[in-house]
Amino acid sequence: MPEHVHVIVWPRQPVYEIRLIRTALKIPVQRKALAYLRCQAPEFLERLRDFQPNGEVHYRFWQRGGGYDRNIQEPNTLYTMMDYIHNNPVRRGLVSQATDWAWSSARFYAGAEDAALKMDSIVDFVGLG
Repeated sequence: MPEHVHVIVWPRQPVYEIRLIRTALKIPVQRKALAYLRCQAPEFLERLRDFQPNGEVHYRFWQRGGGYDRNIQEPNTLYTMMDYIHNNPVRRGLVSQATDWAWSSARFYAGAEDAALKMDSIVDFVGLG
């Protein structure tokens, strides 16, 4: 999506902290995005300006808060969430079908050779393999 991202993560360890996984994903993206903006579109940085209570100014790439996390326990829940995510650009009127959105895993799961995102097999997630 132009202004947000959905990610389904399958932790490979039995014990994990989702906040650490989320941080490991968000920090490098934020650093690269801000570096890009500083070089390529410095005027856009003003939109990201965030005044801290201590008076410091930061440039916030991500919204405040931790996101909207939930654990997926059932295969049907996973399929429902994937369908929701895949159809988000369609609902927004950005494309006519989910596989038209270049950055969607829908392209991978539909077998598109040019899928920009390569996913783990859904069989691994639902334990059918």
